[in-house]
Amino acid sequence: MPFHRGRFPSVFARETRLQRVLMLAVALCSFIVCSLLHLRSHAEDIARPTENAGPGSATSEPSVSFSRDIRPLLSNRCFACHGPDAGSREAGLRLDQPDGDEGAIGNAIEPQAVEESEVWHRITSDDESMLMPPPDSHLKPFNEEETELIRRWIESGAVYEDFWAFRAPEHPLPPITSDAEWSTQAVDRFVLRKLDSLQRLPSEEANARTLLRRLTFDLTGLPPRREAIRQFESDYAHSPELAWEELVDDLLSSPQFGEHIARHWLDLVRFADTNGMHKDFYRNHVAYRDWVIQSFNENLPYDQFVRDQIAGDLHPQPTRDQFVASGFNRLHLIIDRGTALPEESHVKNVLDRVTAVGTAFMGLTVQCAQCHDHKFDPITQKDFFSLYAFFNNIDAEPETNPRQVVDGFQAPFVRFPTDAQQSKLDQMDADLAALEQQIAPRSKRVNQVTKQLQQIKEIQPEEEASDDELAKSDVVEAVTPEEEARAKTIRAWDALKDSLQNELDQLKSPLEKLQKQQAKLQRERNSVEHGVDKVMVMKERDEVRKTFVLVRGQYDAPGEEVQRGVPGFLPPLETEADSPSRMDLANWMVAPENPLTARVAVNRFWQLFFGVGLVKTSEDFGNQGEVPSHPELLDELAVSFVDSGWDVKALLKRIVMSKTYRQSSRATPEQFQADADNRLLSRGPRYRLDAEMIRDQILFSSGLLSTRMHGASVKPPQPDGLWKAVSMTGERFRADQGESTYRRSIYTFWKRAMPPPQMTILNAPNRDACIARRERTNTPTQALLLLNESEYLRAARQLAQSVLVEPAENRIAFAYETVTAKLPDSTEVNVLQTLLDDLRDEYASSPDLVEDLCEGVSIDELQDKVELAAWTVLCNTLYNLDITKTKD
Repeated sequence: MPFHRGRFPSVFARETRLQRVLMLAVALCSFIVCSLLHLRSHAEDIARPTENAGPGSATSEPSVSFSRDIRPLLSNRCFACHGPDAGSREAGLRLDQPDGDEGAIGNAIEPQAVEESEVWHRITSDDESMLMPPPDSHLKPFNEEETELIRRWIESGAVYEDFWAFRAPEHPLPPITSDAEWSTQAVDRFVLRKLDSLQRLPSEEANARTLLRRLTFDLTGLPPRREAIRQFESDYAHSPELAWEELVDDLLSSPQFGEHIARHWLDLVRFADTNGMHKDFYRNHVAYRDWVIQSFNENLPYDQFVRDQIAGDLHPQPTRDQFVASGFNRLHLIIDRGTALPEESHVKNVLDRVTAVGTAFMGLTVQCAQCHDHKFDPITQKDFFSLYAFFNNIDAEPETNPRQVVDGFQAPFVRFPTDAQQSKLDQMDADLAALEQQIAPRSKRVNQVTKQLQQIKEIQPEEEASDDELAKSDVVEAVTPEEEARAKTIRAWDALKDSLQNELDQLKSPLEKLQKQQAKLQRERNSVEHGVDKVMVMKERDEVRKTFVLVRGQYDAPGEEVQRGVPGFLPPLETEADSPSRMDLANWMVAPENPLTARVAVNRFWQLFFGVGLVKTSEDFGNQGEVPSHPELLDELAVSFVDSGWDVKALLKRIVMSKTYRQSSRATPEQFQADADNRLLSRGPRYRLDAEMIRDQILFSSGLLSTRMHGASVKPPQPDGLWKAVSMTGERFRADQGESTYRRSIYTFWKRAMPPPQMTILNAPNRDACIARRERTNTPTQALLLLNESEYLRAARQLAQSVLVEPAENRIAFAYETVTAKLPDSTEVNVLQTLLDDLRDEYASSPDLVEDLCEGVSIDELQDKVELAAWTVLCNTLYNLDITKTKD
C-alpha cells in the first residue's frame, strides 16, 4: 500500500511519534557515518601512492603570455576605467589594446623599458594618490607575484595577443609527451603535456566498480544495477578496453541518457512551468522539455539543435519539432497584464531573450552592454541592440492575459491535431454552427420581445381603478369620456403585454433547450481540443518593428535607430535577403569560423564529467572569465566537434574513453591542496552529485523510480503551505498520486516563485535566469532533508523489504552494494551490524515507533515489523553516506 503524507508524516510537516524514531535515526546515523568515513578515509590514505617527480620541461623563468597571464590581471583591476567602454574611460587610455590614439603602447607602456612605463610606476607606487587601482575603488592592489609578471612581460617586449576566445579555433599540433605509451588519444596527450611541464604524473586508473558507477551517473544520472556491476566486473577483467567501450555505447544509447543531459540544458535556458513574475501563472512548455530530451537521445547534430532553437519557426516548412524548438525564445519571465506598462514589459522580454542567446550559445555577458558599452569586452551598446533587433519582432502580447490562456498555452502557439481529432472537431463545429443558426433568430426575437415589454412597462399609463372595482363601488358616478378613453388605452396595453408575454414564454423553452445542447456540445469540443497537441512558438510580425538604442537602457528613451547585426569583433554576418533574419543569425552562430559556439558547447560538455570546464567560468568566455586550463585541448575538441558534423555523442564518447577520465580520484592532502579544483586533471573527477541525481538514485535503488518518459510535469509531495506563501491568487499545491510521485526529477513541476524544495535545498536554481554551472555546497539543511524527508524514508523502507528477501548472511552486503555500488569490507560490515542490532533493541521496546514506520504494510508478527523498521533506518543511513552522495 502506498504511503500518504497524512498517514506517514514528515518532521517538516507536523509533530508525531515518528519524531522520536527520527531523532534516534539521526543520532545513530551521525555515529555510523562518521565511523564509516573515518574507516574509509584511513584505508584510502594507506592505499594512496605518493607523488613521484617525473620528467618535465619547466624552466626557472617560463615565458609570460599576455592572454594567459597579463590580460586577466588588467581586466579585473583596470578595464573598467581603461577598457572598451568609451563612456567610462579615463585619461584617454585603453589598456585592453596596444595601438591607436588611446592604446597602451607609447602612452603608458614602453616595451622593454619598465622604468619608463607609467603603468609600472602606478601599480607599484607608495603614494595612494598615484596608486592604481585607486584605494577608493575597493579593488585589491597588485601583489608582489602579479607585479613581477607585469615586469617580466614589459621587459620581454609587452607583446599583446588577440584574445583567445575571439580567434577561430584551429587544430593544434600533436603534443610531445614524456610517456607516449600512457595513451595515444589526443585528450590524454594534451593533459599529460601539461603535467610534464609541472613535473607531475597522472593518477592510476580507478577500479572497475568505481569506473562503472562514475560513467553510469555521468551518462544517465542514475547508479548501476547490481547485476550490471557483476557483468561489467567480469567483462572488464577479461578485456578492459572492449568492456569499457561497450559500456559507453550502451549508456549513450539508453533513453535515460537524454533525460540526464537535457536537465543541464534546462538549467542553461531557465526552463520552468510558470511565468515567474507577479502572479506566476502556469505556462505550458512541456513540449520543449520533451524535445530537448528527444534531441539528445536521437543525437540531433548540435548545429541543428542551435539553429532550430533560435529560428526553427523560420524554416520554409517547419516541422513540429522545429516549431517546438523555437519555443526557446518563449522561456523568458513574463508578467501578467495590468501590473506594468506593456511597452516596458516588451523591452524586458526582448532583453531576456538576448541575454539567453548570449549565455547559452555565445558564452558572453552581452547583457552588460544594454545600458552602455561593455566595460570589459569589445561589445558596444549598439552591438547589443543590433542583436536585440533580431528578437524584437515577435508577434505576441508582451504580458499574460489569464482570460486568454487555456491549459497554459499563451499565444502564439501552434496546434497539431491528429486526423481523428480534426475530423471530430470539424463535425462538432458543423453541429455547433447548425445549433447557432437555430438559436440566433430565436435569441434575437427573445431580446426584441423582452425589450418591448420593458418599453411598455415604462410608457403604459398607471391604472387608477379597474372596471370591477368601479362596479363594486358604493358610489356610482358617471364616467367621463376622457376616463373611458383612458380605460380603453389601458386595456389595449394589457392585451399587447399579454400577447408579448405569451410569445416570450413560447420562445424561451425551446431556446433554453437548444442552448443546453449547445453548451454540452461546446464542453465536449473543449475536451477534444484539450487533447490536441499544442506548442508555444516564436512568430515574426508581418511588419518589422523598428529597433533603437535605448539610452541608459530605459524602455522609454529611444536613441539611434539600429539594424540587425552581430558584434563587430566577431566574423561578419552573411544574409540571404536585404534584411537579416533570425535564421541568418542562427546560421552565423554555427558557422565554422565562429570562434565561440563550438568552444562554449565543448566546454560545457566537459564540465558535465569533471565538475568544472576547461574554462572554469563556463558562463563567461570574455575578459572577466578565466583562461582555459588547457587551451589547445579545448581547441582540439572544438574543431573535432565541428568536423564530426557536431556529433554530441561522439564528443562525449571521446571524453569518457580517455585515460584522463578513467583516473582514480584519490589524492594526498598535499596534492589536493596544490590543486583543489583538479584544474591540472591529474586525477579523476570527484564531487557532490546534483539534487536530481541524489533524489533519482534513491528512488532507483529502492525500486520505486518510474521509467515513464515525457508528458505533463508532476508534483511529488512537499510540505503544506509553501505555495500559499507566494501565491497571489490563492493557488494551493496539490500533490500527485501513484506513479507520478516517483517519476524522474526532470519531470517535476517547476514553479519559479517556489521551486521544488527538495531541489533548491540541494542547490538547484530557481530557473529565473540562465545558469551555466551550479554551486555545490554541503549544509546541515541538506542532511536534515535526506534523513527526514518522507519520500526518502519510504524509499528506504522499500529497499529494506527487498533486503529482507535475501539470505540473512548476505543482507548487509546486498544493501550496501545496491546503494553504493561498492562491497563493504569486514570493518564496515561490523559497524553496520552493530547499528542494526541497536536498532532492533530500540524498536523491540518501542512498539509505537514500529507501528509508525510500518504503517500500511501487511505484516502480522511484531518481530517482523521490528526487523523491517530496523532495516528501514539502516537503509536510510546508507542513503546518507558521503560516498552515496558523491561521484567518485
